Order: sequence, then structure tokens, then C-alpha cells
Amino acid sequence: MAKATTIKEALSRWEEKTGQKPSDAKEIKLYAQIPPIEKMDASLSTLGNCEKLSLSTNCIEKIANLNGLKNLRILSLGRNNIKNLNGLFAETREGRRSRAMKL
Repeated sequence: MAKATTIKEALSRWEEKTGQKPSDAKEIKLYAQIPPIEKMDASLSTLGNCEKLSLSTNCIEKIANLNGLKNLRILSLGRNNIKNLNGLFAETREGRRSRAMKL
């Protein structure tokens, strides 16, 4: 079986296709990657301006690494293998749980 696509690889392909820098983009579509993305890795933290991120139709099991996406408003994760929604929340410095994004 082929090795999974990493977020970093998918972002590189997206940049080649669109001609935009991922760090500047407000909308990024990484859906239906071949081979599929399996992990939401730390490369997502480079998407500080992203408001809409599509990761649907991959093989992601765990929501993670959304803390750096301060402008994220829409996250599309349909048709993945998500087991729980724990990664949608982040601990604040005061120890309270806050939403990492608006749903």
C-alpha cells in the first residue's frame, strides 16, 4: 500500500497548483488526496491566515494541530475516519477550555 500523503506534501502540491503561498491563503482545499492524508500534522500551524480549510475525503482519524489556526472559521472533515471531537478544543493559559474554532 502507498505511503500516506502528509499535510506538508499536500500543501506543496496545492501551492504548485494555485500559485498561492499557503501561509497567505484564506481558503485551502486539501480534500481527496491520493494517497490520502492520515494525520493532521504540525504543518497546519503555518496556515495562520486560513479561514476555510477542507480536508474531507481522506483517512484522518484524529483532529489535531488546530491551535495555530486563529482565523479558522470553517473546517471540512467529512468522509474521514474521525473517532472523536477532542481536537476541536484547546486549553487556554488560564486552564479553561475554549473553542479552537467556530463550528
